[in-house]
Amino acid sequence: MRTARNIAAAGALTALVVGATAGFSATASAAPNVTPQGVCGSAYKTVNSAAIGSLGTVYLTYNSSNGKNCVATIRANPGTAKDMSTYIYVADTDAWAGDSGSYTSYAGPGYVYGKGHCVSWGGHIANVYVSVENSNCAALREHRVTDIR
Repeated sequence: MRTARNIAAAGALTALVVGATAGFSATASAAPNVTPQGVCGSAYKTVNSAAIGSLGTVYLTYNSSNGKNCVATIRANPGTAKDMSTYIYVADTDAWAGDSGSYTSYAGPGYVYGKGHCVSWGGHIANVYVSVENSNCAALREHRVTDIR
């Protein structure tokens, strides 16, 4: 009888340890990889960025194997959810992608085909908005605007 109790106690302890470990593992793995490549994909290389005041940065990335651009707005200090957005637009093709909502660490990704085209992109965190027009093309000079509302 004593052996049965010891086995039961050991089994309960093992279940408790396994459950606690699984709980901690889920929490750790649920934390997002908050880099442009973590949001857009490892094949995307950062080609441009714009600071959103001290709140974070919006990144423009490009994947040379498929010709797509990706944008992501990433907070400098993740925490309580804030209103955020990210967008990208290719005027030549009228292609647009974006994301907006209340997020704790990043908004995005937004993908468009942009090979050989100028792109306009930007994002916001809380009341600070950034836009970059006619970016990453030789034909036009880019125009950056930061707006606090």
